[in-house]
Amino acid sequence: MRIAILHPDLGIGGAERLIVDAALGLQRLGHEVHIFTSHHNPDHCFPETKKGGILTVRYIRPPFPRAILGKGHIVFAHLRQLHLTAYLLLSGKASDYDVYLVDQLSTCIPFLRRIAHKRVVFYGHFPDKLLAGGQFVEGESGRYKRLSIKAIYRMPMDWLEELTTRETDILLANSEFTARVFRNNFKTIRHDPRVVYPGINIEAYTNTRAAANADLGSIFSDRPSLVSLNRFEKKKNAALAIEAFAIVRRQLLSKRGNLSGLDKLRLILAGGFDPRLNDNVETVAHLTSLCELHSLSCVVRSAEMGLSGCNGGPGPGPGPDPDPDVILLLNFTEEQRTWLLTSPKTLALLYTPTNEHFGIIPVEGMISGLPVLACNSGGPMESIVDPDVSGQPASMRTGWLRAPDAETWSEAIMGIISLSQEERRQLSERAMRRASDVFGINKMAECMENALKEAVDMGPYLPQAQTD
Repeated sequence: MRIAILHPDLGIGGAERLIVDAALGLQRLGHEVHIFTSHHNPDHCFPETKKGGILTVRYIRPPFPRAILGKGHIVFAHLRQLHLTAYLLLSGKASDYDVYLVDQLSTCIPFLRRIAHKRVVFYGHFPDKLLAGGQFVEGESGRYKRLSIKAIYRMPMDWLEELTTRETDILLANSEFTARVFRNNFKTIRHDPRVVYPGINIEAYTNTRAAANADLGSIFSDRPSLVSLNRFEKKKNAALAIEAFAIVRRQLLSKRGNLSGLDKLRLILAGGFDPRLNDNVETVAHLTSLCELHSLSCVVRSAEMGLSGCNGGPGPGPGPDPDPDVILLLNFTEEQRTWLLTSPKTLALLYTPTNEHFGIIPVEGMISGLPVLACNSGGPMESIVDPDVSGQPASMRTGWLRAPDAETWSEAIMGIISLSQEERRQLSERAMRRASDVFGINKMAECMENALKEAVDMGPYLPQAQTD
């Protein structure tokens, strides 16, 4: 099959990693795959998507900004995808492909079907209408509590999202949690979402050969480490990791006797950072301030921006500690990620978001053999096996699921860093096996291939012959 994937912003987030791995998996199955996007920065993307990489990326530069004065993101996102869709239709390239895999934004679906007569598979991460009102909590309505300008502004956007999503031929979801949310909040959609878990390229995590370069020099240390990987966004709640770490540090420093070096424990927060986004800039400023509040030495490190002290963001800093308690690592490289996940000095992976639709990062931790601590909501409830929550035998544990409370997390962290070598070995084997069996790239690619083939077998979309 000739497959076109449409993704709005091909950066270095979890959704982008999924699309890259899906494209890689489908290519390995013998299909020709092209990715179309409205934003692609070769200095801020996964290596596979760079010029000369193993994936074909078509960056169609839109005439619209992402936002104006930080406002109107969703309106401009729709306009940018409509521009991308118009390019495909007017250039005649839309007919070059057998089927379309659309990700995140559904605006293009009716046009690809009704004008290009192509079948579309939509991969849903989470309904935007539920995210726009703030952090989603399952069981709550996800709607605005009172009539406001933003609520009025969102009404047509929410209507458009549901209208265009129900046009898809096949609807996929990234977790049972997301599928349930789609069913409960998109009442007019007759499709029952099928769950296709995001998969990971296992080889990328089992190759532990560390590159000898300056990137690793900026994070290398003999100190035992806790690692948290996430974009620097407020909703990712990295502050929870700092708060819990501060409690753990106080407890460790108050102990007497042999701590096996745990009194030198450090925390590394690594993730995507985009200086165009106020949320990213404000989040880094808040996290550095939080470190100061807890008397934790802190630096911000970035290949693009150099080094700063705990002064609220990237830039020149007042004499930063060369081996701090906390490192904020902006836009980490592949080599840095591999080292952080596979270093024997990394004791645990902390995943702080609540009600995350899926969350590929806990799976990355498991395939790397790390103990993973995550919040007890959303997708991690499906990826991590915690007998304290599931009631399964203790011998099946692959991680810990806890309420997003600093005291609760500190207790779990103390338990994780106190594991014996044998306990860590057994947990590592279980976690790696589960990640490989359930969340491998081959499994995801096969499931997506089946959905795409089914869509192609429906034949060209002919509106007059349809009842939908």
